[in-house]
Amino acid sequence: MKTKQLLFILCLMISSSSVCLAQSELDHLVAEWERAKVYTQEYLEAMPEAGYASRPTPEMRSFAEQLLHLTEANYGFAAMAAGIQSPVERGSIEKSEDKSKARVTKLVLDGYDFVIQTLKGMDQAKTGEEIELFGRFKMTRKTAFEKCFEHQTHHRGQTTVYLRLAGVTPPQEKLF
Repeated sequence: MKTKQLLFILCLMISSSSVCLAQSELDHLVAEWERAKVYTQEYLEAMPEAGYASRPTPEMRSFAEQLLHLTEANYGFAAMAAGIQSPVERGSIEKSEDKSKARVTKLVLDGYDFVIQTLKGMDQAKTGEEIELFGRFKMTRKTAFEKCFEHQTHHRGQTTVYLRLAGVTPPQEKLF
């Protein structure tokens, strides 16, 4: 009898620690996205208004277009990862005609808020479910959010050059 009770208690402890670990992973993702939002906001603030239309070369996106692309992808990735409908129509953000500093900043920060709120509303049990991203890449919902994070990091990183070309020192790196 004592063996069964001990085994039952051990199973409860393992089960409980798995839930706590999984929850902390979701909390970690939220914290990372909150950090990324602050870091991106510093980039948005650092670039002078005139720099929003700047392009390192004619065939490259402008500073504003890079950040609008990042934002549209944030909505798309997060919606697919969570299995929900995106609140923005595909192409509507990147094709925004108003590429002013104020408008781009609002759109970008709203996009980060969408990802953060989506993560906060996620059912922890669903993060390990396998989904098909963009109709061809199989991965877990958690991995899809990580891919989204990688994408936004990539495009924000590209804009470091835009800031330098505008004579602006990029914000201090925020690894932690």
